Amino acid sequence: MANAITLAKKFVPMLDEVYQVACLTAVLDGSPELVQQGANANELIIPKLELQGLGDYDRNDGYAKGDVTLTNETVKCNFDRGRMFSVDRMDDEETANIAFGRLAGEFIRTKVAPELDAFRFASYCKKSGVTKVQEDLQDGAAVLKSLRTAVVTMDEAEVPAEERYLFITPTLLGLLEDMNLDTSKAVLNRFAQVICVPHTRFYTAVKQKTGKDGEEQGGFEKDAGGAQLNFLAVHKGAVIQFEKHVAPKIITPENNPDADAYKFGYRNVGIADVYENKTKGIYASHKSAE
Repeated sequence: MANAITLAKKFVPMLDEVYQVACLTAVLDGSPELVQQGANANELIIPKLELQGLGDYDRNDGYAKGDVTLTNETVKCNFDRGRMFSVDRMDDEETANIAFGRLAGEFIRTKVAPELDAFRFASYCKKSGVTKVQEDLQDGAAVLKSLRTAVVTMDEAEVPAEERYLFITPTLLGLLEDMNLDTSKAVLNRFAQVICVPHTRFYTAVKQKTGKDGEEQGGFEKDAGGAQLNFLAVHKGAVIQFEKHVAPKIITPENNPDADAYKFGYRNVGIADVYENKTKGIYASHKSAE
């Protein structure tokens, strides 16, 4: 697909940027010191710890002997996406350096971050064992009841109270806040942070477009059979969320053997998954599939 760049003349152009929030799921990123590079390019090594429970103490023999099992599990990255842009040097000069100068920031903010969020939400929803509830929440009372059910469900499953995050649509959060009740505030206070997620990146399943063969526009969309999420409660310790390789690449016209043009390439390789023994740390409320 060819670039469509309108050249500025004798005026200073204002950049009409798209309103778009950046990556909302970054709060769930795992600590980089807990992950190692795998043997292959698309692999990560994740440590898993298992402990035995208490035993009887014997006054003669002392403590019941316990075992600690620390294993390293190799997981494969499930997100590997990229794009390369080329901007002619003269086009950049004649647009007051906007054509290339703002490209990287705009691309990451308006294209990369929304897709990362959408992919992660959908990946957590599709994991077997995760709690998923279909419901149509029409008013604040229904939202409050559903959130209380989510909190109790996670409490009963002994999910740690710390580092629970609530991702919810602005519409539903507004309904809850309009109630202005101590009970609604108490429920929201059970989460480390409440994060508003636009409905355009909040689905139980997404389709990632190839960027070619009829899907040149790239990006993502709600997958057939996917549903709109109402909210997603996530315990940070339940998810495997790492970015193994993030590589923005800038090639100047002087170093471009093919054209007198700037080139910007971006690649992101990472993983979004849920630990098999921590699926109760995810609670999804969603509408019916369309």
